[in-house]
Amino acid sequence: MPVHDETRVLPYTADQMYALVADVENYPKFLPWTAAARLRSSDDQGDHTILLADLVVSFKVFRETFGSKVTLWPAKQQIDTAYIDGPFKHLNSRWTFEDAAGGCKVHFHVDFEFKNRILQGAAGMFFNQAMQTIVKAFEKRAATLYGTPA
Repeated sequence: MPVHDETRVLPYTADQMYALVADVENYPKFLPWTAAARLRSSDDQGDHTILLADLVVSFKVFRETFGSKVTLWPAKQQIDTAYIDGPFKHLNSRWTFEDAAGGCKVHFHVDFEFKNRILQGAAGMFFNQAMQTIVKAFEKRAATLYGTPA
């Protein structure tokens, strides 16, 4: 089961980075291998919002749709994702955002396992590089949306 943890300090506010990651519908505009995104529903629970979303992931001959439950915790500046359906045995991720000197500290954790052993083996070979590429795509999107800090 591949697991990835990464923490970076970025020159944006925690609110800005939280908003960027929470905007699931715009992932296809900047996130590698994300061909489409669809929001099934949004349910405001007061202190948190639950989104049910579908992402279409496309990489070479591999193209799959998976559903996830995205829980937005604005007061905690945290976003949790839990797998609903698709090609995985499981997939969980957590983003946390914390204001820090000169910007904010962003922490990203993900672990998953494909149902298909061949896909799982292939994922293991390029997993860390792929996760770093995804995190860099969020950084680049932040620079596009919020400007490159001086």
